[in-house]
Amino acid sequence: MANMTSYLPQNEGFLQYWLLLLSVVSIGNSVQSYLTTSYTRRVYSAPETTVTPLHSRTFGTYTALASVIRLYAAYNITDPMLYQLALWTYVVALGHFYSEWLIFGTARWGKGLAGPVIISVGSLAWMVSQWRMYVR
Repeated sequence: MANMTSYLPQNEGFLQYWLLLLSVVSIGNSVQSYLTTSYTRRVYSAPETTVTPLHSRTFGTYTALASVIRLYAAYNITDPMLYQLALWTYVVALGHFYSEWLIFGTARWGKGLAGPVIISVGSLAWMVSQWRMYVR
């Protein structure tokens, strides 16, 4: 039987494990977006905002795509192109969440929005600060 650690990314540092963890969690979020709108409504919580099943599934599809990119980056963290793609997934997510909050008014600051924003900001900062450690 194979050692369980052989399935984990094999480079130095913790960023790759963070990307792997977020990928797994994000796949779960994607699945729930296809099953119900309740979690998507937590993010897009302005009173006049209607979250439809289509909107929830679209959000889930983007989340799944970002998750796959981050998963590939976790296992190939020294590849500059994959590292940049993973970094861009956080830039796009952050731009989306901030615009929905501050420009379009469909999201309100609270528990539903704070989580994705904090994860995006933290991950983006971590990736930018660790570029030289991983990308060769």
